[in-house]
Amino acid sequence: MFFAKDWNPDGLHCYVTGGSTGLGLELAKLLTQKGAHVSIVARNQERLDHALTQIETPMEWQAVRKFPGQQLHAYSFNLYTAADSAAALAAVCAPHSGNAPDAVFTCAGAARPMYFVEMTEEDFRRGMDDAYWVQAWTIFAAVKLMVKQKRKGRLALVSSTLGYMSFVGWGSYAPGKQALRGLADTLQSELMLYPDLSVHIYFPPSILTPGFEAEQQDKPPIVKEVDIPGERNNPRCCSTFIFAGLAHITSDFIADMFRASTRGVTPKQNWIKDAVLDMLAYFVAPIWRSDVDRRVRASREEHMAHLHKRGFFD
Repeated sequence: MFFAKDWNPDGLHCYVTGGSTGLGLELAKLLTQKGAHVSIVARNQERLDHALTQIETPMEWQAVRKFPGQQLHAYSFNLYTAADSAAALAAVCAPHSGNAPDAVFTCAGAARPMYFVEMTEEDFRRGMDDAYWVQAWTIFAAVKLMVKQKRKGRLALVSSTLGYMSFVGWGSYAPGKQALRGLADTLQSELMLYPDLSVHIYFPPSILTPGFEAEQQDKPPIVKEVDIPGERNNPRCCSTFIFAGLAHITSDFIADMFRASTRGVTPKQNWIKDAVLDMLAYFVAPIWRSDVDRRVRASREEHMAHLHKRGFFD
């Protein structure tokens, strides 16, 4: 059910998607420091080459690589289809005698917040690709291979606080992140059929990554106003949470409160803590939502002016 607190990836093979930047890269560095053989996959070869250099070199006066024999590999693949994700997994497994990884971390994805009425059909479909399918296809391939090979292993998906709730601007993104929760909850149950496999899911707040910086360019003003990352939301800090992860992993109070109040049939992390958070959420969550709704209503005139300027009503 849980990553054991003393889980040690030393000598294990860990596969990280989206490993060229942000959370995926920091997680790859952390796993390498712990002695794991690490394989990263992303689309951009130049970024992958740069990431591999960072993984192999010293970090803050401490060597990332734990021992000379560690296998560190980077592969360029598009993970948006079942076939490409299966091909990526095969490439990752090849240097390890075709054996499935001991741990799979799906950190790939992207967010493109926008007003729902301005979305095109392509935006809507792409949102699900970026938020759901880019991770789901890797899990789809990895679980099948692990079961066929009767491997012991762990799988960790990356959702978002928006996997628990949503607000203005996230119509193309939140549905996919909430779908990942449904997938993880299903697998948490089904993988009990295979006692050596477990699944985990992380619900981070906005993380200060290059992807976050890129999405600021077209992010609606009201979304920027509500979505303000805290100081702890840097990828290195967040990587420690997913490394130490529980079934549902959170790393800030807001996400933890939503986790406790919307857990469904997900097993509790701590009965007393979750009971307290659930009680707090009964009062705090409506206040938080009321504040967000107030900000949205206050931006109506600005929003209508924006739509007129873009020719939406023409």
